[in-house]
Amino acid sequence: MAEIGHKSGLSHALIGLDPGTNTIGVAISDAGWTLARPVETMRRTKMAADASTLQRLIDRENIAGLVIGMPYNMDGSAGPRAQSVRAFRRALADYIDLPMLFWDERLSSEAAKETLTEAGHSARNSQERIDAAAAAHILTDCLATLRDERDKQIKP
Repeated sequence: MAEIGHKSGLSHALIGLDPGTNTIGVAISDAGWTLARPVETMRRTKMAADASTLQRLIDRENIAGLVIGMPYNMDGSAGPRAQSVRAFRRALADYIDLPMLFWDERLSSEAAKETLTEAGHSARNSQERIDAAAAAHILTDCLATLRDERDKQIKP
């Protein structure tokens, strides 16, 4: 985890991804790793095209690493969906040369639905909004741990 987010000793934004079968929810953190905001939900096509879309976002936002939601089962085991996400990460690494970290995404979609409902958005007909919000939830969960680790490394 130590190498994610550090370029020349400075912090940069991170991308959170919630890869699904048909879509990829995308969120971005701020450079200080305090906030994560949903950005978009990409329709999955071919890996080269998806990676190209992500690379443009990485370049534009000065991204230093990716946090990829890992769909563990409730008992902590890895099922078929987890294997699919591992394959996604391996394929993405052929196109994007940045550190990538898996992060437990259990209940992220439910938390995203709850957040959107509290904000006054209907969960009905808003799967794209939910996917991006789930990516933000995954990234938010990860940021506190990364901030703590980064701060330990920076202090003398």
